[in-house]
Amino acid sequence: MNFENAQFLVVGAGIFGSVIAERIAGDLHKKVIVIDKRNHIGGNCYSEVEATTGIEYHKYGTHIFHTSFLEVWDYLNRFTEFNGYFHQVLTTYKGKVYQMPINLETINSFYNINLKPYEVDRFLQNEIEKEKIDQPVNFEEKAISLMGRPLYEAFMKGYTKKQWQADPKDLPASILTRLPFRKNYNESYYYSRWQGIPSKGYTAIFEKMLNHPNISLHLNIDYFDIKQQIPHDIFIIYSGAIDRFFSYKFGKLAWRTLRFEQEIMPYEDYQGTSVMNYAEEEIPYTRIHEPRHLHPERSYPTDKTLVIKEYSLIDDGNNPYYPVNDTKNQQLVLKYRAEAANLKNVLISGRLGDYKYYDMHDTIRMAIESYNQIIKPLYATS
Repeated sequence: MNFENAQFLVVGAGIFGSVIAERIAGDLHKKVIVIDKRNHIGGNCYSEVEATTGIEYHKYGTHIFHTSFLEVWDYLNRFTEFNGYFHQVLTTYKGKVYQMPINLETINSFYNINLKPYEVDRFLQNEIEKEKIDQPVNFEEKAISLMGRPLYEAFMKGYTKKQWQADPKDLPASILTRLPFRKNYNESYYYSRWQGIPSKGYTAIFEKMLNHPNISLHLNIDYFDIKQQIPHDIFIIYSGAIDRFFSYKFGKLAWRTLRFEQEIMPYEDYQGTSVMNYAEEEIPYTRIHEPRHLHPERSYPTDKTLVIKEYSLIDDGNNPYYPVNDTKNQQLVLKYRAEAANLKNVLISGRLGDYKYYDMHDTIRMAIESYNQIIKPLYATS
C-alpha cells in the first residue's frame, strides 16, 4: 500500500470512518486512506440486492435511520433522500401478535381488558406490588418493578435470554433504559423527529461519501496485517474493537454477534411488517426481517418475498456487533480507554472503539464532533 502524501489512515469504512474520511477530504482537503477488512463499505449498515427477488436488504439486520439532531439530518441529506417509512415493531407470543415496545394496546390485548391511559398506573402498580422489589439490582428485577411479572415474563424474559445469551438476573438493570414503555397507543418505535430509509439504500450513501479524489479506498485489508508498514507521522482513526487494537493486553471484552438465515417465500407478503420479534425462549431466533416493507415506494415481486431469521450469539472477538455492558466489561474497557488516551496521532472511537451501543445518528454526530473538536483544530492550518 502506498502511503505517500497521505496524512490520515481511517480503519473501518462504516459510519464513523466514512464520515470522518469525508470531512477530512472535503473540508480539510487532505489525503486520506480508508481500509476495511470486509469486502464492502458501509460496515453493518451495508445494503445489497437479493438476486432472486430483487429486494434490497440490510445484510447485518434491519437499520432504521432516525434522529432529532438537525445537524445530523442536514449532513446525511447531502448524500441521500429518505422515503416515508415509519417504523413500528411487533412481537409474537404464544401465537398472538402484540405491539412493541409495550404500550396500552399491548397491555389491553395481553390482559384482555380495556384500560384507559389514566388507569394504567394503578393497574400495573397492583402487579408490581406483588413482587415487593424496592431496590432492583439486575435486569429482571428492574423490568418487574416497572411492569409486573406477567408482562415481563411474556415479552422480556425469553427474548432477553436469546438476545444476550444470559439469564436476565445476570444482566445490569441499565440495559432496560434503552427500551421504551408506553401507557398510550403510540406505536412508533422512536420518538425522533425524523426517520426513514435511504431511498437508494444505505450502500449508496457510503459510495457518495467516499467518492472523493482525496480518498483512497482499499477493501479486504486488515489493519493488523499492514500495521508495521504505516508511517509514524500518519494520523490513525481506528473504529475497530478497542481490545484488539491493544492486542488484548488487559483481556478480551465480551461481544455479541448475529447470524442470519435467508429464505425465499412464495408469497407477496409473508408477515405484513419489516420486523417481527419472537418473545418465547423456545423459538431459537429473536426476530424475522422482511425487507420489502422498508421500501413501500418500490415495485417488488408479487409472487415471492425475502425473509431473514436473526439469531443472537456470543462472539469470540472475530465478528463483534454489540458490547456486553455488564460491570465486569465496563471495568475492563476503562483500562483500554486510559491506554488510548495516552496515544499520539491515534483516535479510537465508533461503536467498537468506544465499546458502546450507538444508534446510527449517534455515530454520525460523534464523528462530526470528533472531526470538529480533535482533527480539524490540529490540521486546519497545516
